[in-house]
Formats: sequence, C-alpha cells, structure tokens
Amino acid sequence: MKKIIEVLRLKYEAQLSHDKIARACQLSKGAVYKYVHLAKAKGITWPLADDVDEAALEALLFPAQEKPQRYVPPDCFQIHQELKRKGVTLQLLWAEYVARYETQAYRYSRFCACTASGGISRSVACASCTRPARRRSSTTVAPLSR
Repeated sequence: MKKIIEVLRLKYEAQLSHDKIARACQLSKGAVYKYVHLAKAKGITWPLADDVDEAALEALLFPAQEKPQRYVPPDCFQIHQELKRKGVTLQLLWAEYVARYETQAYRYSRFCACTASGGISRSVACASCTRPARRRSSTTVAPLSR
C-alpha cells in the first residue's frame, strides 16, 4: 500500500530526510523522492485539505493513462455481410480497409485472423467460420469378397 500522506507529513511537518522517511515508512528512498517530487510538481502543499484521502491523492499524483490504440479493428459483422455477395473476396475487403485506415490498418494476415475469429479473440471463433464444410457422401463400396 502506498503511504503518500505519511511521506508528505514526515517531509513537511517533521522535516525528516528522505532516508529517514524511507526507513520509517518501509519504502525505498526512490519511492519517497518520487512522492515528494510529484507533490511539488502538482502544487500539493502541507497540510492537506480535510477531504483529501490516500486514494484521491494517489489519483491526483498518478493519473490513469489510457494506452492509445495503434490499429483500428475491422468491422467483422460488416465483412461477413459483404462476403456473402458474389465476387467479393477477403483480399478485396482488406484492400478497402487499408485504403480507409492507411497506417492504422492491420496487415493482411492479422486482418484475416481478426475476421475469422469474429473480432472476439483468437481462440474463440464465430459460428459461421467454424461450421464444418458440407461434403457429399461418397457411395460406399462393398469390400471384395473372396
């Protein structure tokens, strides 16, 4: 558990060094430095407001960073609908996808894997892709008798 409030209290109220704070809170000196440095950068001063708790302070110092999505996933439903039309191939749909999204488009192999799985995951495929192909039954030949 992070002890940000305790670190700031010991730093500004008790005027302790980072080394002593680290030993008192059982944290590394690097963690103590990081908490104090981030608090200074955000303009947080001691004493803290009464409504600030550990979770609110942590959210203020360490805001959640959303990872930007590099690739735009294909619309699998639309692709499956288009594939039902005569003359439409997966490669043709991929070419249109690349023309639309350019640098954010998947490569052909990944595009095929995404559309084959319905965009859910690699291990869970959609029903239309996993349905076994219909085969005509061959005529059974009776074994030769001797």
